[in-house]
Amino acid sequence: MAKEKEREGTGVIGDTATVPGTQVKIHWDDSNMRSIYANVCNAAGTREEIVLLFGMNQAWHSAQKELTVQLTDRIVLSPFAAKRLTILLQNVVRDYESRYGELDIGMRRPADPTIS
Repeated sequence: MAKEKEREGTGVIGDTATVPGTQVKIHWDDSNMRSIYANVCNAAGTREEIVLLFGMNQAWHSAQKELTVQLTDRIVLSPFAAKRLTILLQNVVRDYESRYGELDIGMRRPADPTIS
């Protein structure tokens, strides 16, 4: 029998709408869960699905002209689940920034030695 754990927090559940005023108790079964680390994410989509690609950029030198990203995982979502995931991630990042400060994700450009 799978080990179930109750976890607090917000989750994205399926493609069905909940009935207003009803409360659903969620049991998060993490018996088959695995953890990965990714420092690169890309997304693409069609009318029927949104695809998230995760991987590792293992560039050791910032001046490299070409990078190879090792893709490790792909998650395929319905557009509805992708929108709910967007809202969930926005809330998590907002909470993170309120605790630890704003995250600056400005694109860092490698130093150009020809410009002084």
